[in-house]
Amino acid sequence: MTELLLAESVPVDGRVLVLGAGGGLELKVFAEAHRSWRFVGVDPSAPMLQLARATLGDLAARVDWHEGYVDDAPTGPFDGATCLLTLHFLDAAERLRALAQLRRRLAPGAPLVVAHHSFPQDDAGKTRWLERYAAFAAASGIEASNARNAVEAIGSRLPLLAPEVDVALLREAGFERIDLFYAAFTFRGWVAYAPA
Repeated sequence: MTELLLAESVPVDGRVLVLGAGGGLELKVFAEAHRSWRFVGVDPSAPMLQLARATLGDLAARVDWHEGYVDDAPTGPFDGATCLLTLHFLDAAERLRALAQLRRRLAPGAPLVVAHHSFPQDDAGKTRWLERYAAFAAASGIEASNARNAVEAIGSRLPLLAPEVDVALLREAGFERIDLFYAAFTFRGWVAYAPA
């Protein structure tokens, strides 16, 4: 889904910033689908960047790797950016700062695709969605006790935000044309654009 959303706007010879590049799975998908795209991959974990290089194999030559955070990324401008399964580790203030830094690095009209845990945060809503997440994990083959432990960790350790707060932060960071493209239990994904 992310690759398709990027491909709507990123030119044939585009340059894409991937914040939270560790592991390299999305980079591999992007690089295989678009042979002329170049990438900047940023992640704070050196071992995860090593894993990403291994995952990409020969495709890794098309990626400039940066160990660190968004401030350590080149200034761009980039034709698109992604931040998958990363923003839910940041509290609202840090999330806004990261989004604003991503926005500053994008060319006019360029897309940003984000996806992370984002679900209602009132007591009843939070409990309901975390229980659903645990039930789905157990139904997918995860041992019930492990699913419960994961839900406990998500609910108590992550600085979770409600979807409407995530959208407000994207707007405050300067993005426009914000569209929800993915919703599955506790996960949400949006595509948003730098002003043209």
